Amino acid sequence: MTENGVWRLALPLALAQMLFFVAPLLLLAATSFATDENLRAWSLRAWRDALGDDFNIASVINTLRLGALAVLATAVFAVPLALVHMAAGPTLRRVILIAAVLPLLTSVVVRTFAWIVILGREGVINATLQGLGITSAPVPLLQTEHGLILALTQIEMPLMLLPLLAALARIDPALLDASASLGGSLFRTLRKVVLPMALPGLIAGATLVFASAATAFISQGVIGGGRLNYLPAQVWQQAMVVFDWPLAAALAITLMGSVLVVAAALSLLGAKARHA
Repeated sequence: MTENGVWRLALPLALAQMLFFVAPLLLLAATSFATDENLRAWSLRAWRDALGDDFNIASVINTLRLGALAVLATAVFAVPLALVHMAAGPTLRRVILIAAVLPLLTSVVVRTFAWIVILGREGVINATLQGLGITSAPVPLLQTEHGLILALTQIEMPLMLLPLLAALARIDPALLDASASLGGSLFRTLRKVVLPMALPGLIAGATLVFASAATAFISQGVIGGGRLNYLPAQVWQQAMVVFDWPLAAALAITLMGSVLVVAAALSLLGAKARHA
């Protein structure tokens, strides 16, 4: 197919992207420089409020930290599970794969509200801790950051595990046999062969988990409650409660820009890992 033919095939998709993605972003950017939602006058007031207020800066920091902690927590559980999948037989592999995909078939809202029951004062976690004698009273988990991270670990786990499984599936078993025949221990083979080759999948999963956790408005609002300060809640409050659309637009762009910067950094790290 000629180059002109390829462009003709791609043109409808490009126009759709312009219409449904680029155009709303341009409107959002224009709103952030307006004095009101009617775009009658222009000023930098919204950006001064967004980037010059300590509360909003704290929201940015808290949101980025939440995304980073969610990545760390999901990686701690996903890497060992992916290694078990790699070494398991066909039946266990299917079980692990089904367990990884099954949460994606359930609404995030349903999973989030299920975690309210689990994290409550009389929930499964507190009942287990008190039953084992670890604590004498219920541990506060709802409306706390560690409770939110615990819930996000399960909610975002498929986004970390599936790229890891795909990366590990591409490893040639002959490489593992060669490492063992050269005297490499299991730990050394994992450290020198498996993990470096799984790094692109880990970085891809980290990018997906970070972007999803940092923007998880439902989970942040339902489990975190009003005590925790994150950017998605700030955007919603400014738009739907205060009706300050320019500030909401500026905060939304700040959120998107922060996530994109981290995603770009992870992508660059993944590119270096693939060419290492």
